[in-house]
Amino acid sequence: MTTAHGFPGFFRRPQPIKPKAGQESVWDYPRPPRVEPRSERVIVRLGGQVIADTTDTVRVLETSHPPVYYLPLDAFPAGVLVPVEGTSFCEFKGEAHYFDVVDGGTVVPRGAWTYPKPTRGFEALTTRVALYPGHMDSCEVDGERVTSQDGDFYGGWITSQIVGPFKGGPGTAGW
Repeated sequence: MTTAHGFPGFFRRPQPIKPKAGQESVWDYPRPPRVEPRSERVIVRLGGQVIADTTDTVRVLETSHPPVYYLPLDAFPAGVLVPVEGTSFCEFKGEAHYFDVVDGGTVVPRGAWTYPKPTRGFEALTTRVALYPGHMDSCEVDGERVTSQDGDFYGGWITSQIVGPFKGGPGTAGW
């Protein structure tokens, strides 16, 4: 049965991949999301340069999404994060503000975002910034190169420790 819009009359939860020892399933993450402090070493490169190298991160975990890592704003050299006009709204975290990410002659428009006044429960994001890993030269977590979440909207970081399937690709809007 389909609706007048051609969509199924109901959405089925996809079959989660069973995590192996040491792995996490995004289907075990909560909704609404939660913020979790982390101590892995995170390195971000752009324009052939390291633009951030820190062990002071937090992850936002949400059902069906790979984690989004938020790094301290002060982990970036001056001039790398250039504030730009425009905002977006997250039903959980509040109003996001964006940055162009600039280094080594490379400019990634709106490649990073922050929540300067997040909603209750997300205060840890106030002085932190997230990046779209697919738009950087590379992002690493403890030496492992991250792959990015499909789609243009989400900023999830996928490592071998995370299993899906992940929201973001074609056909996943109803998850």
